[in-house]
Amino acid sequence: MEVKGKVYEVSATQQVTEALKKRELILEYIENPQYPEYLKFEAIQDRCNLLDNVKVGDDIEVFFNLRGRPWTDKTGKKTYFNSLQLWKINALGGAGAASAPEYAAPADISSAPDDDDLPF
Repeated sequence: MEVKGKVYEVSATQQVTEALKKRELILEYIENPQYPEYLKFEAIQDRCNLLDNVKVGDDIEVFFNLRGRPWTDKTGKKTYFNSLQLWKINALGGAGAASAPEYAAPADISSAPDDDDLPF
């Protein structure tokens, strides 16, 4: 699965257990401009490095797997958890990219000779 959006937040790497590290990315997803969504993705183990060059404000495309698992508490109540585990990121441009298109420098026509010899 994939989704495009703007980087809203990037967390530092957390050492959850001795064998598990993770990092979180919050992506601002705007399907309806009045109500932006904030999606939390997690990168685990070696995928944490994917977020090293990502900055707040960058426009990116995130490729992820949807994961779900049940958990039963001490009283026997079952709860379900979902997570979005990212595995690839493509930069689409953003805060570091040029926001305006490049054009040729404007010509100075104030000192041009008054010449009406048009080629057409």
